[in-house]
This record gives sequence, structure tokens and C-alpha cells, in this order.
Amino acid sequence: MADPVHMDTQAGYDRWATIYDDELNPLVLLEEPIVRGWLPAPAGQRIADVGCGTGRHTLWLADAGALVDAFDTSDGMMARARAKLARHGVRFHAHTLPEPLPATDATYDVVLLALVADHIADLPAAFTELRRVLRPGGELICTVLHPAMNLRGITARFTDPDSGHEVRVAAFEHTYADYVMAPLRAGLRIEEIIERKADAALVAKTPRAEKYLGWPLLLALRLRRPE
Repeated sequence: MADPVHMDTQAGYDRWATIYDDELNPLVLLEEPIVRGWLPAPAGQRIADVGCGTGRHTLWLADAGALVDAFDTSDGMMARARAKLARHGVRFHAHTLPEPLPATDATYDVVLLALVADHIADLPAAFTELRRVLRPGGELICTVLHPAMNLRGITARFTDPDSGHEVRVAAFEHTYADYVMAPLRAGLRIEEIIERKADAALVAKTPRAEKYLGWPLLLALRLRRPE
């Protein structure tokens, strides 16, 4: 078996964009119901989708009447998202955390950081910046590959459809404590933490999940900027 190909975040996701929406990604299947459950009525809210990828959250939020700004480091991912959202009035921005977002203080009612945090080297700086653009009382939803996967050497990866090689996208082995303490140190309050493991129901949806059976696969945090 060929050795895996390692790519930085931008190049990796540019390549991944061509197949991202066609995969039955077990992590995505676990994550999306949680995010939607935490945002039951987004109409009229100003939302920053930071690390929007192909627009999988951006699309349903815009359809539900939210005012969405979408940010990503990958041109390939954003091209896919733009194609889906051409008539939705979403504003797209090339951006990489923890660089400052092109927004004034307290702009957003909700900030979404979905399956991105393991690609950020400086978590405290990133959460501090996200807090800045979040209005007092606003929510920050963060989802990420569970750090237990570090014990198995699992990071973001996909199979290149052209070469057949496994591509591993650059990521950082942050701990559970890192994901808890970084937002707390940034002045955010933890409202809820959810963990999801790969179980039989997930395997029934996508056989790819079988190799993770019984292991925590997703970590999700619902955070709030105090009033």
C-alpha cells in the first residue's frame, strides 16, 4: 500500500473539495443534527460560518432566513459553496484563523466553527478573535474530530479520486483540555458539551464508520459570550 500523501490545510481541502459532498463522512453524519438542534430558529440572525467548506451549513442557514457571512481558507471549498449559494446573498471571504476577521466588534449573533478547530495552531488566539466579533449573549458553536482519535493516529483524511492515494490534511493534536480551556480563557462560557461515538446506527448509514466502532468520534461545544 502506498504511503499517505501529506498536504497543508489549504491544498488538502482544495483537493478534497471535488468529492467532499459525495462522501458519507461519519463525522459529518454525527455532527449536522447537533448543529441544527442548537440552532432551531436562525431566521433573521447574523451568523458567521467560519470554515464554511462547501457550504453544508451555510446553505440551510441561508434557506432558513439567516444572514450569513462565510469564511474559509480553501478556494476550492468556497467555489463549491458559491455555486450552491449564488442567489442567497451570502458574503464569502478568504480567511484563516486566528487572523482578524473582516468584521467589527459584536457583529454576529452566532459564530459557527464546524470541523475546523483541529487545523488551528493557536486555539486561544482563535477563540479570542471569535469572541470579539460575537455580540454579548451570542453563541459560538464549535465541532471537531474528537481528540480521542489522536490515540489512534486519526486526523482529517480522504482518498484522492485521481491517484487513489490517501491524503492526510495537516492538523494539530489538541487535547480535550485544550478545547475546553481555550474558549474559557477567551472569556466564553460553556453552555453544553456533547460527545458522540461511532455505534451500530452510524455503521448502518456508512460502513466507513465500522473501524471506529465504540470510539468517541465527535466533540461539540456550545459556548456563549456573557452579557
